Amino acid sequence: MAEAAVMASDSLWQKVRGEAQRAADADTVFGKALAGPILAHDDFAGALVDLIGRRLGNSAAERTRFASYSRAAFRNQPDLIETASRDLQAIVLRDPAIGGLLPPLLHFKGYVALQAFRVSNWLWHNDHVDAALLFQNEASNVLQVSIDPAASIGSGVYLDHATGIVIGANVVIGDEAIILQNVSIGRRGELPTRSPRIGRSVFIGAGATILGDIRIGDSAKIGAGTVVTTDVPDGCTAVGNPARLTNCPESASAA
Repeated sequence: MAEAAVMASDSLWQKVRGEAQRAADADTVFGKALAGPILAHDDFAGALVDLIGRRLGNSAAERTRFASYSRAAFRNQPDLIETASRDLQAIVLRDPAIGGLLPPLLHFKGYVALQAFRVSNWLWHNDHVDAALLFQNEASNVLQVSIDPAASIGSGVYLDHATGIVIGANVVIGDEAIILQNVSIGRRGELPTRSPRIGRSVFIGAGATILGDIRIGDSAKIGAGTVVTTDVPDGCTAVGNPARLTNCPESASAA
């Protein structure tokens, strides 16, 4: 994603509110649905806190609990809001079917699951292990996305369709990755540190499996249903089971 194309969270929030207000003006019934999640909040952080609480909590008490943890994470690590802004913009920039910021914010479970992970990751690194695992468990149950709180995921990431995604402990995923449904990324063997390291701007197709102490290079593509257990150089495409490399740039082929 070009840096110039990325709005700061304050600018993004004004655009989201504008979209929500126009939708509310055009449809009074839909407007009432928008009033709580968007128009009732003063900033993007408040809307995200409410959104995570609503999507993960099955009762008023649970919604309050998840919202409280999320509020603490955003207050103590403000750059999580900027990262959430980049994640939202990545959906709009990369999905031609999306015409605005409001639909993916309200309705795309992959976006909510990713922000819930970011809260769980903050909790994990601040000695709230049980709370971090609670976030993971509820996101898995409700949203069908299970991301270990000990994983590391960059910004501008898009979980497309976001059903059946499993990302294990100590997996590293770079900025601007696109991950489709039914993808599994995790260790191979008993040691948790032996987890994949995935570079920047990597595309991972539906049903792919990436396992072990391997590196997926920047701008690589992993085809649908591919099983990857060895390194994939920068810019290469991996397809098949076991994976074979194709469409590699000359520099990767020479190496």
